[in-house]
Amino acid sequence: MRGQPGANILSSEPIMPFAYLALGSNLGDRFAQLAAAIRRLRAEPGIRVHAVSSFYATAPVDCPPGSGEFLNAVVAVETRRSPHDLLQWLLQIERQFGRQRGEPNAPRTLDLDLLLYDDNIITSEELTVPHPRMHERAFVLVPLAEIAPHVRHPRLQKTARELAEACPADGVRLASRPAAAAPLCLAGVRALVTGSTRGIGASIAEALAHQGAEVIRHGRHPVPGRHLVADLRDPGQVDRLANDAWDMLQGLDLLVCNAGADTLTGEAAHWSFEQKLHELLAVDVLATIRLTRLIGLRMKTNGHGCILTMGWDQAETGMEGDSGELFAAVKGAVMCFTRSLAKSLAPEVRVNCLAPGWIRTAWGETASDLWQERVRRETPLGIWGLPEDIAAAAVWLASPAAQFITGQTIRINGGAVRA
Repeated sequence: MRGQPGANILSSEPIMPFAYLALGSNLGDRFAQLAAAIRRLRAEPGIRVHAVSSFYATAPVDCPPGSGEFLNAVVAVETRRSPHDLLQWLLQIERQFGRQRGEPNAPRTLDLDLLLYDDNIITSEELTVPHPRMHERAFVLVPLAEIAPHVRHPRLQKTARELAEACPADGVRLASRPAAAAPLCLAGVRALVTGSTRGIGASIAEALAHQGAEVIRHGRHPVPGRHLVADLRDPGQVDRLANDAWDMLQGLDLLVCNAGADTLTGEAAHWSFEQKLHELLAVDVLATIRLTRLIGLRMKTNGHGCILTMGWDQAETGMEGDSGELFAAVKGAVMCFTRSLAKSLAPEVRVNCLAPGWIRTAWGETASDLWQERVRRETPLGIWGLPEDIAAAAVWLASPAAQFITGQTIRINGGAVRA
């Protein structure tokens, strides 16, 4: 989890109930509505998105005349919420997305239905599980069978695949995403993103490429595509990475120093304080300083460039526990260095620091109830940030829209005010 290390409490992965949710939209930008709704599900503490179906275009069923075509999907989640609490939360999200309930089955910006909750059978005034009409609706069964073909309807004792095969699906077809109409704000930009094989780094690399940038990814192990391998603990490999990336694209316009040592998960979570400090200093601090100075000076000579580093929103205010002490020292150093480097490289090169708050990466996916509630309590928006939120900030800072921004630390933390 970049940005919010736990104190000394290891993550736990309790077994949670599985629920299946149906999503639909036939008003406005339907693709954007469903994509945003899925991001909202992923950001909720105590909810873990397990699988997402493809999007399906479907003709309106039992809707008023003139209703537009729907876009539908199904999402599988693990949840700590009870079925009734989950329903109320889904209704709240519908309202946040502008859903207005009036005429039955009227066009809607977002429709969220609870289809199944483990093998529970519930009949109450406000909730019926399984959903009473799901077995009759191909626009539900087709995406459900895609992600969970063997899940069983607890009343009918038939699998999703069996129900889908028995339900006419002539009006359901796989939807094609419309081509982006907006101009690409980073067309032609040559970029290197360190630590970009997963998590925040992968999201940043994908977002930059989506906006037209030529992106070199980096990690410790080879992956397909335009990719360089380097162990940033080794100064010689840092130097080689700088040279190889520069040569690969005949120069760089953007450097994102995202790579950071993971001392929260896996074997490293059990290391001593001193081992963790050594690892964090080598990767997060020394490699960042070395790489940004090497490439930054070349950018300055070329007359332009942009560099982004990675901080932490609590580095300046502190957090209890070993991990808080470690990350405050390390990320605080990066944030201070960023401000000085911005002055050294100005006016040709802009240098800024991204400071994430509670971001749902690998650590956050398995964090205990204690940490899920802490996220909700400490973040005014009440949700996790996602890697895509950091990526969106990175795209903006790298774009011409941020041409007057340098030497700044941008906190992406859901409104948390640290004091």
